[in-house]
Amino acid sequence: MKWTVSCLQFDISYGNPSENIKKAESFIERESRHADVLVLPELWTTGYDLTRLDKLADENGEASKQWLRQTAKTYNVHLVAGSVAVKEGDNVYNTMYIADNSGQIKKQYQKAHLFQLMDEHLYLSAGSSDGFFELDGVKCAGLICYDIRFPEWVRKHTAQGANVLFISAEWPLPRLDHWKSLLVARAIENQCFVAACNCTGSNPDNEFAGHSLIIDPWGRILAEGGQTEGAVRAEIDVSESTAVRSTIPVFHDLRSDLY
Repeated sequence: MKWTVSCLQFDISYGNPSENIKKAESFIERESRHADVLVLPELWTTGYDLTRLDKLADENGEASKQWLRQTAKTYNVHLVAGSVAVKEGDNVYNTMYIADNSGQIKKQYQKAHLFQLMDEHLYLSAGSSDGFFELDGVKCAGLICYDIRFPEWVRKHTAQGANVLFISAEWPLPRLDHWKSLLVARAIENQCFVAACNCTGSNPDNEFAGHSLIIDPWGRILAEGGQTEGAVRAEIDVSESTAVRSTIPVFHDLRSDLY
């Protein structure tokens, strides 16, 4: 299975969902002509307007899911729709939705690891389910930003056979080196493709790094963005993940008796 994957990195308008939806739709309209799978950044509708998330959050994700179904079907593209703030009862979750090109929602994943350095734990609730899903029969996983600092969490998904990791983020510029190093490491140690979409621009408290990345199972960077808006696109052959796992049988050699 070969896919052309495109990460849509853009400057998120702080606390302005309508403006961000317009921008995302413009990117999707253009890039759907060139790619099979599109990936959006973390909290792309609101940005990190955390103090107002309770008011800005999508009630039960209904509007987000409706938009996702229609958009994916209209443009005939698989859409890893980044993440959005979703209110469920008294809780707000940082939620990733994935839809296939027929408009069917394949997965909902709520960010498991909250980043206290940016006060996420004060305004968001942590999820408790995994990010595993399939597209076109390909085993995949969706993760959000801080999740990549937890290799055990990533391995939980690749141990189930995930060949592609899709990651959405709002990763700050001062830790750009960590972003790149962690993503390359996750690709190498899990022998999988990584497609990681970060945002650009800034908000009142942070400047974001951009540098969305698509990485192969050997850790080679296939495509990398800069600090400006744009699409970061590469073709991947998912079978390469299986081939690498056969060449260096990491998963076969795991010591489950020790760890």
